[in-house]
Amino acid sequence: MKSFRLKSVLVVLFLSISFASCSNDNDEKTPVPTTKAALVTEIKGPATGKVNDELSYDVTYVVDNACAEFDKISEVTIGDVKGLQVIAKYPSQICTTEIPAPKKTVYKFKATAKGTFEIKFKKSETEFLTQKVVIE
Repeated sequence: MKSFRLKSVLVVLFLSISFASCSNDNDEKTPVPTTKAALVTEIKGPATGKVNDELSYDVTYVVDNACAEFDKISEVTIGDVKGLQVIAKYPSQICTTEIPAPKKTVYKFKATAKGTFEIKFKKSETEFLTQKVVIE
């Protein structure tokens, strides 16, 4: 009986070592792109609009290299002021295109009430670029 238990333990030990050593260490994982906030240099769009009408604003922003792509627009707070920022996605490979040109995206704004609104985009680490719009 002791011989059977010893053999069983050795078989289990051998199998566990075999399974652990058979893992494929050569798996190439898909590189994950990184994201970073891009600074806005210009906002162009209408200064007036109507309630429940969707307004489009062209937002120009600068990126670190020419391989960057638009990812999303997110909220940001500088001090106690809330605004928006453009997030750019950078591929994980080395970018061979050296000179980045300013990029553009479209921001859609829709107001559900009358009033004067400020669309604020992050233009530096300490300030926003502001576009005012009057909704009638």
